[in-house]
Amino acid sequence: MPVAADMGGMQMPVDPPTLLTLFTPQVDVTSIFPAFALLALVLYLLGVRSLGRRGVRWPRRRTVNFTLGIVTVLLVTATQVMGYGMMLFSIHMLQKMVLAVVSAMLIMLGAPVSLAIRTLPRRGRAAVWRTLLVVVMRSRTANLLTHPVVTTTLFIGSLYGFYLTPVFDVLMRHWAGSLLMLAFFLFTGLLAFGGAFGLDPWPHRVSAPLRLVELVVPGPLHAFFAVAVMMASTPLVETFRQVPASWDVDVMTDQLAAGNIVWGFGELPTIIAVAIVFWQWVRSDERQARVTDRRVEVDLEAYNAELARLAAGQRPTVR
Repeated sequence: MPVAADMGGMQMPVDPPTLLTLFTPQVDVTSIFPAFALLALVLYLLGVRSLGRRGVRWPRRRTVNFTLGIVTVLLVTATQVMGYGMMLFSIHMLQKMVLAVVSAMLIMLGAPVSLAIRTLPRRGRAAVWRTLLVVVMRSRTANLLTHPVVTTTLFIGSLYGFYLTPVFDVLMRHWAGSLLMLAFFLFTGLLAFGGAFGLDPWPHRVSAPLRLVELVVPGPLHAFFAVAVMMASTPLVETFRQVPASWDVDVMTDQLAAGNIVWGFGELPTIIAVAIVFWQWVRSDERQARVTDRRVEVDLEAYNAELARLAAGQRPTVR
């Protein structure tokens, strides 16, 4: 696919997007983003192997989820989606929603923090990394950032804060600003789903019912933003006004597609996440019920044994 080097070395597409061109690999200065994603995957797999060597079984579904999460990150950052995302609102919104919702959800289902704490060494020079992780997770800042009110505000506020203010256009003037924004989207998603799933030793933990509320509340706000985008009579952001004439792309039609993408990603993944948390809640109640039943059985056995001793003329056991 023909590309033109621009924006400090970032490859910008010159042909209109197709399914083939969208997912053609893109190697330029923006490749730092997928490089970090690949590094995270390598470290995760090394952690799983380390546990396996110690005879500790790590759930395979977590490894699969984390791997798929990284794959989705690569699909929208290591391909020409990155270049087209700088020029078309719909492609940019697809990129944003994949990172903030799909990638973040899959990554946190992999419980990466739990894996890190279990595999990082407790002694020696390398123990500093485990100590640093524990200190960060127990810090006041982490406790504040992981509070449901804060995570929801960041997750939803980024939609209104970036796209309905001049901030978005300022950041999109340079590839570094675009990467910073994408990293922020992924970060807010990780915070939101990390707290909702509760698989990791999260700084601010809440009950399953509150985690369900945390997932449901953003839905209407997502939908309202999507409707605002689709109903707008003029382009919302200046960046996407200048589409190459040869592409034959109507700016307002593209903006309508962007709104539909927000709507879709705000509904289906949320339903899936709610189902996961509800299933966790049911499983937790079942485990608690089994523990309670076992305690009752033990107490009943002790009571019957005590009655037997009394019937045999023995002294009662002093507890």
